[in-house]
Amino acid sequence: MRFITFSVGDSGAHLGLRRDADHLVDLTAAGLPRHLEALLAQGDEGLRAAAQHLAAARHVLPLSQVRILPPLTRPGKALAIGLNYRDHAAESQFDAPAYPVVFARYPSSWVAHGEALVCPRVSTQFDYEAELVAVIGKAGRHIPAERALDHVAGYSIFNEGSVRDFQLRTNQWTLGKNFDASGAFGPEFVTRDELPGGARGLRIQCRLNGQTLQDANTADMIFDVATLVAACSQAMTLHPGDLIITGTPAGVGLARSPQVWMKPGDVCEVEIEQLGVLRNPVVAEA
Repeated sequence: MRFITFSVGDSGAHLGLRRDADHLVDLTAAGLPRHLEALLAQGDEGLRAAAQHLAAARHVLPLSQVRILPPLTRPGKALAIGLNYRDHAAESQFDAPAYPVVFARYPSSWVAHGEALVCPRVSTQFDYEAELVAVIGKAGRHIPAERALDHVAGYSIFNEGSVRDFQLRTNQWTLGKNFDASGAFGPEFVTRDELPGGARGLRIQCRLNGQTLQDANTADMIFDVATLVAACSQAMTLHPGDLIITGTPAGVGLARSPQVWMKPGDVCEVEIEQLGVLRNPVVAEA
């Protein structure tokens, strides 16, 4: 199933399921929660109810009449992973990590599909990063890797936009990774049954103004999804709706010669096979 969080006018967030290329079923209008986090917390029962409403095909809306929101609007945690592709670690002049590099990303730092990424007034070093997002569906702590994928509900796409000069001023990356509206998330959440196990073996690309700058495969991750879930759960309980943003491959603007930065007027696209395309224009900070 392919979930879309959306709004119509001043309706606030609604949760929908894509019915076909041009329509969705409004699950909230049918009595289900407004937020994907709440539906995931209901476990298999919630997903079965959503599938039933999709089959009934009531409360159908054209996609052209809705505003798409990030798939999850209230995640309890968004854990981003650094240097998780060997070629990206090399181009960044780091050794490949022996243990996942984890930092926090906050919801104020991302926008939805189609909304504008904001180029900050204090920097021109605004970089793109194509990334796969794993969404937790079942709570757990100290989750063994061999059972970790049972705790993943599905996947989405992230552009982990980074303000490089602020990121690299210190050994802690948080500031440069959390400028307002510097990243993007969406457009859909796709349940795990529609993808290979662990979303492994999917082509991942980033295009800036139509030019392909990143082109890799999720099989190239140093730490796969199961390993990341297990590692993060050693430190903290993972809850339904938590995000693990799994890292970016080589080709980032920082490592290019000459360097390539996003700037006002650009359009950035992240595409992951079987998940779709996340597309965002870039504007200057007001």
